[in-house]
Amino acid sequence: MRKKLRFSPHHDSRNWCLQRNCPIQRIRMKLQKWATVLISTRWELIQRNWPLWVYSDGLEIRHYFYICCCVGSTIHSWTTTSPLQIKSSNGCGPNCSSIITTTTRKLSSKELTEGSVTHGDGMSFSSLSTSEPTSVSSTHFASIADFLESNSGTDSMKQNVSLSGKHNSTDNETSTASPDSTLLNNGTGSSDPKPSPVFDIQAIAISTDKVNLTWKNNDTSADNYTYVILKAGTEFPNITVLQKMQAVIMGLEPGTLYNFTIYPVAPGSTTEGDRNSTTVYTKPSPVFDIQAIDISTDYVNLTWKNNDLAADNYSYMILGDSASFPNITIFEKRQAVITGLKPGTLYNITIYPLAPDNATKGDGNSTTVYTKPSPVFDIQAIDISTDYVNLTWKNNDSDADNYTYMILGNSASFPNSTIFQKRQAVITGLEPGTLYNITIYPLAPDNATKGDGNSTIVYTKPSPVFAVQAIHISTDQVNLTWKNNDAAADKYTYEIQFFKDGNLTFWPEKPQITGAVITGLEPGTLYNFTIYPLAPDNTTRGDGNSTSVYTEPSPVFDIQAIDISTDYVNLTWKNDDSAADNYIYVIEIFKHGTLFPSNKTLPKREAVITGLEPGTSYHFKVFPLALDNRTWGYPNSTSVCTNAAPPHEFKCEQVPRKPELKLNWLCPLGNNSGFRIKISNGIRTNESSVSSCKSGNVEKSIDNLTYYTTFYINITTHSCGKDSLPEQRTCATSITDPPAPSAPPAITGIDHNSFKVQFSPFKSEHGPLKAYAVLITTANDNQPSKYNLNLTYHDFKTKKTHTYVTYVMNIEHTRASLSTSRSQPYTVVVGNANTTHAYYNGPLEPLGLYRTSVAGFTDITYANNKTGPIVEERSYVSFTPYSEPFRVPQDPGVIVGAVLGSILCVSAVLLVVVFVFWRRRRKDGKNNDVSFSQIKPKKSKPIKVENFESYFKTQQADSNCGFAEEYEELRPAGVHQPKFAAELAENRGKNRYNNVLPYDISRVKLSAQSHPTDDYINANYMPGYNLRKEFIAAQGPLPNTLEDFWRMIWEKNIYAIVMLTKCIEQGRTKCEQYWADKQPMSYGDITVTMTSEIVLAEWTIRDFTIEDNNETDSHCVRQFHFTAWPDHGVPETTELLISFRHLVEEYARQNPPESPTLVHCSAGVGRTGTFIAIDRLIQQIEMENTADVYGVVYDLRMHRPLMVQTEEQYVFLNQCVLDIIKSQRDKKVDLIYQNTTAMAIYENLAPAPNFGKANGYCA
Repeated sequence: MRKKLRFSPHHDSRNWCLQRNCPIQRIRMKLQKWATVLISTRWELIQRNWPLWVYSDGLEIRHYFYICCCVGSTIHSWTTTSPLQIKSSNGCGPNCSSIITTTTRKLSSKELTEGSVTHGDGMSFSSLSTSEPTSVSSTHFASIADFLESNSGTDSMKQNVSLSGKHNSTDNETSTASPDSTLLNNGTGSSDPKPSPVFDIQAIAISTDKVNLTWKNNDTSADNYTYVILKAGTEFPNITVLQKMQAVIMGLEPGTLYNFTIYPVAPGSTTEGDRNSTTVYTKPSPVFDIQAIDISTDYVNLTWKNNDLAADNYSYMILGDSASFPNITIFEKRQAVITGLKPGTLYNITIYPLAPDNATKGDGNSTTVYTKPSPVFDIQAIDISTDYVNLTWKNNDSDADNYTYMILGNSASFPNSTIFQKRQAVITGLEPGTLYNITIYPLAPDNATKGDGNSTIVYTKPSPVFAVQAIHISTDQVNLTWKNNDAAADKYTYEIQFFKDGNLTFWPEKPQITGAVITGLEPGTLYNFTIYPLAPDNTTRGDGNSTSVYTEPSPVFDIQAIDISTDYVNLTWKNDDSAADNYIYVIEIFKHGTLFPSNKTLPKREAVITGLEPGTSYHFKVFPLALDNRTWGYPNSTSVCTNAAPPHEFKCEQVPRKPELKLNWLCPLGNNSGFRIKISNGIRTNESSVSSCKSGNVEKSIDNLTYYTTFYINITTHSCGKDSLPEQRTCATSITDPPAPSAPPAITGIDHNSFKVQFSPFKSEHGPLKAYAVLITTANDNQPSKYNLNLTYHDFKTKKTHTYVTYVMNIEHTRASLSTSRSQPYTVVVGNANTTHAYYNGPLEPLGLYRTSVAGFTDITYANNKTGPIVEERSYVSFTPYSEPFRVPQDPGVIVGAVLGSILCVSAVLLVVVFVFWRRRRKDGKNNDVSFSQIKPKKSKPIKVENFESYFKTQQADSNCGFAEEYEELRPAGVHQPKFAAELAENRGKNRYNNVLPYDISRVKLSAQSHPTDDYINANYMPGYNLRKEFIAAQGPLPNTLEDFWRMIWEKNIYAIVMLTKCIEQGRTKCEQYWADKQPMSYGDITVTMTSEIVLAEWTIRDFTIEDNNETDSHCVRQFHFTAWPDHGVPETTELLISFRHLVEEYARQNPPESPTLVHCSAGVGRTGTFIAIDRLIQQIEMENTADVYGVVYDLRMHRPLMVQTEEQYVFLNQCVLDIIKSQRDKKVDLIYQNTTAMAIYENLAPAPNFGKANGYCA
């Protein structure tokens, strides 16, 4: 029964070899008769405990173990097939020792059942099938290690063991012989019949030099036969084999065809049986010296050697261990090209020599060969630096992951051959800007088989430039220089890029030198220039190096001093550079050619230069400075003289009893060339000058003035050809003795002890009269003396004096007319026995002859705290001439005569007075000059409503002659009031007309901004019927006063605007349009938006919303634009203007009380004054039943000049009053609120909103 046995090595045999640093290289086992197994593997494979399977056809096995321990030796095949024929350790190889052990045993029943066969050296066999147990005897060691240790260094052998090729066998079952020896049977030698021929001759073991033959013979005596073996063709002696039908023929030639003939010989005789033959090729010797003379990616060209005599007739079978290796290939020469291989693959190729029968195969010999890897492809430099290149490539070979790669370069600076394990390599140590031809070779896993190379050309990056400098900068170009020290730098070109406002620009030129002039730039702009070096291929770009450069700003231009003060100058200038808003401007200040110690630096195109000296010439240089605070533009300059400082601590003092004023002030700071003094009494203005000063106090006396007159004094400092702001004072000259009347008092009502003294008020041009005193004298003096003022009636009665004061009359602060004819005379009764102060008005003596005089006082002082007599030295007094002497009656009997005399006397006096009055009226009518005297026109002419129509007809007669006279009387009203603010040089440009300037006393003042004159606008508060500031009369705004106009509307809380002019009339601009038609418009900080517009034939109504950008609230304004009123003329009908007034009044009545109505035309006087007057007169008619057209116009002209500008407008105003009175009389309605008709056409107009500044919607 055939058994399947499993073999595995034991650890003991391994350990013995390992302890001697002699790894087991080969193990060979022979199972006699039944099987032979060859194991050829490395040690580590043995460690993996591979099972080895053999078969047994019986119960008895014989097995041999051959162990070769080789130190530093490659593996070789054995040269013999029988373990007993190994002559030396060379059968294992050089530097090897061999161990042979053999044993025979039979399998036990247990072993057969369990399938385990154990040999004493630790080797084991396992049976997979069962058999009957058989006794077995064997001789063996416990382990190979025991055997080796016990036999180390000796030639003695145990039974059945041979060491180092020496073997003494006790086996009687097998005989081996050399070809020249014969083994004979030891039978009896008797004669037998002819043996049958042998059959089934087989070569059961063929080697290169021996053949093991077996045969069969079924004769009953066959076991006693001897057999003769003949080898044809050579002198091969017969070989007799005793008893056994098996023989080993040795000493043969490898790969040679042998014809063996076997015949049996009967025992003990020479009887031969028929012969039977077989042919056998011995195995060819293994090839050697296998070489791969040409290796490619898909083929290997192999050569080898074989020294057998028959080698030329051999063919060779080549096998490989890879699935990609071709099927069995036969070659007839000792060279073969194996194709169809895979690149970079390890092939273990075994070459077997085949005898000429192509069946007998010699033992194989092997070689390992790697095919060439495929060349790499798609080489890319994914990162290039100045001293390294990062390369990647591809290789799609299946084993590419196990390749290494050798990289070579063509430059001396390239590193030596470099090996990399991945398909990527960083080549370092290179030179900047240098061309490298880099070749990459793939290496198979043996690191020896090299594939064909593939190349790429790479420039390393040039080194960055350095020392980048802008050596010259202008407004539109920059001259750049830089350096580069690379060895290849002289072959570089340079690419220049620059950024401006985030936009990248490439300079079109690529210079080959280390410098470039970049043109076409914008002034004052930051440019970031980056310079990239380019290798000679103009593609490989080195890293850039940058520098940031500001171009020079353009010089400023149009430098203007828009505001000049005493210690500062507000300069503006222009610069049209696109970057001008980012500039810093540095101002150098020179005074008298010397630079100030500090400059002024500002971020805007405007500068307020402070800390200057008044009245001094300065030279200003304005430099634009780019945002880096380093790049300067060229300067531009201007010269400006500061305003002179006004006089400091200006004082005005009156000189007692003199018509002069004493002025003094401190010399102002800075420089001056003198002073100008204007002095006005409201009628006339005189000018004088004072020379310059350096320091200290300055005094000036102004004489030849009038007493007790208020003067407006304006003093300015002069320097650099212009005046300073004025210092203003209001001063009154001193009072003095009043002018002495030329006429004596009149005497009336003379009685026996009293009379009446009648006198006109003294002129008050020397001061207001405070008191009058009546003096009585019986002396013949021509003129009273002030020393009589302290004498009393008692003194007269006691004969101490002939003159005394009989009566004192106080008239505190009562101011008489400048003309005595214009006031009622005073009448004093002398002798009524009353006492005033210390003076007794005693009765006169009958028949006494008296004269009387009146003393007028502008200042009177009493002794003893006003209880005593007059102190003449401290009183300002003058006297009338004494009256003519008169005598009082003696007794009552002569009363009638006395009375008649008195009447005659009084009549004479009156005639004289009338005559004097007539003469003076005539003189005044001929004198056209206006004196310093304050002549005032009549202020009022009220006319009762019921009398107005007749009054109108009277005044209208003779072509409005009466109205013309009234209008002329109004001409001087208010004209002498000061207008200093309007006359300032800074404000002159804000006036539309030079002859329409607002009075200081009533002008509208805005909030001051950066300059004191910013409060000026050509507008005045005007009194209405109810409020003193019910209206504002203004001129139509100019282009340069639009902001002021809207600022006034905002600050004065105005909700209603009355516009009485068109913007353009008769081709001339009368008023600048101060609103936008569609889009919101900003005027300074005020934004104006028109929200609605209703256009009619005679007027237009517009609504605006206005808001201050610095505040959160807003308010609404309605404009009433009357378009049917010609300049300097009047509307066609009074009804039209009256209806328009009702429309305005209805809206204004809803306004807050403190909100004035703004009225303007072009100049703000003619049409404006007429409109305001109509409003006042309508209310006056309703409330007082009178109409005072003259008085209303007079009042308006005291607040703004030329109100109701023409005589035609004055007549029209009276016509309006007449029509209003007629309308009231006919319709019996309330004129003030008669607006139903006027408002009917505005039913769809939004009502006035709730007033006040708010954030709400404005209708």
